[in-house]
Amino acid sequence: MIDSLKNKNNLIALIGASNDKNKYGNKILLDLVSKGHNVVPVNPKETFIAGLKSYNNVSELSENPSIINFVVPPSIGFELTKDLVESGYDNFWYQPGAESSEISSYLESNNKNYIDDKCIMVVTRLADNY
Repeated sequence: MIDSLKNKNNLIALIGASNDKNKYGNKILLDLVSKGHNVVPVNPKETFIAGLKSYNNVSELSENPSIINFVVPPSIGFELTKDLVESGYDNFWYQPGAESSEISSYLESNNKNYIDDKCIMVVTRLADNY
């Protein structure tokens, strides 16, 4: 999944994107955009985030994302993950603090790809090293 970051045209859905500059949902969005990644914010409470159209959920996107990145509390992320797995999505990335053993176990039992031990901002900065 990390390899998909090398193609910046691959779509990344950021669940928990935020207009609050103090939240990582904002910092991650701005960081990925500044690096030229094709990222869309997903937050049902916002219409636009950092000038980008925000979507209520991943299913509203016109194309399937290569990565669904979570920056929400694990309890919210687990419910969203179950819905996304049932809808056929495969690649999940949980930011530090968004991960849980419950989510990881669920994804393993459903044979889904996931990362739960790396920050996407760090990995995109060091992508050539992977």
